[in-house]
Amino acid sequence: MANRTGTLMDIAFKNLTRTFAFLVFILLAAIMVSLIYGSQESIAKYGLSFLWTNEWNPVEDQYGALVPIVGTLLSSIIALVIAVPISFGIAMFLTELSPTWLRRPLGTAIEMLAAIPSIIYGMWGLFVFVPLFQEFIQPGLISFFEPIPVLNQFFAGPPFGIGVFTAGLVLSIMIIPFIAAVMRDVFELVPPLLKESAYGLGGTTWEVVWKVVLPFTKNGVVGGIMLGLGRALGETMAITFVIGNSYNLPSSIFSPSNSIASALANEFNEAGGMQKSALLELGLILFLITTVVLALSKMMLLRLGKNEGTAH
Repeated sequence: MANRTGTLMDIAFKNLTRTFAFLVFILLAAIMVSLIYGSQESIAKYGLSFLWTNEWNPVEDQYGALVPIVGTLLSSIIALVIAVPISFGIAMFLTELSPTWLRRPLGTAIEMLAAIPSIIYGMWGLFVFVPLFQEFIQPGLISFFEPIPVLNQFFAGPPFGIGVFTAGLVLSIMIIPFIAAVMRDVFELVPPLLKESAYGLGGTTWEVVWKVVLPFTKNGVVGGIMLGLGRALGETMAITFVIGNSYNLPSSIFSPSNSIASALANEFNEAGGMQKSALLELGLILFLITTVVLALSKMMLLRLGKNEGTAH
């Protein structure tokens, strides 16, 4: 009798967990179907041209997604370029160089950055960082890169303070805690014997991290970076404050622009008709971008996983 009861409980538990697992796919499918249904008017009118049209004019009922797409991708790339090296340095310091008494409070301080609401980052960026950036940093960068061919095109224009670069910088501050925490955790999983062997052979701290720790933890490091990228792609309130909310293609990284999330935050509440349909299609595009990014990261992880756990 007890064995029969245990078997029934096992079957029930198995089916319950399977239901929970499939519930995730059902929710994803429901979100995608609702976005497609809500944006069908825009899809029918513009088709694929919606992706490369840069006009957004609610007065004339003309909409295109190019500017928000470019703003979203460009600000996220800038955020990753800034955040990944800093996060790697933080994780390396916490696991290899930091005194024992400093590791816990410093790690806690890093993690507390992740608990700050995004609107606080946005307000800080707009009222504190933007004036300082506009007055002291941006003019210096423009002057420094002005005589350098090609690069001067990326660092040009009037110093507004707000813009794509400011948005990327604020985003980088927001995603550093996530990437650094993941890197720190996976670095701590490296068997001490491997590191001690490398140190015993005369390896420096940098050589041990680069040739032992990173090869052993590459899957976790890539996963942490993808986690940060996902957060950057979907961020709304912080980027809305500092990106400029201008439907113009950025002529440089200092130019005001827009992102998909900020466009939705600014306009969705009062939108109707074709404008609402176009905004829902923007949401669908952001959903697909995130899906593609996650799929590519999964493919990269599977490729790296062939040599996972081996150090060279």
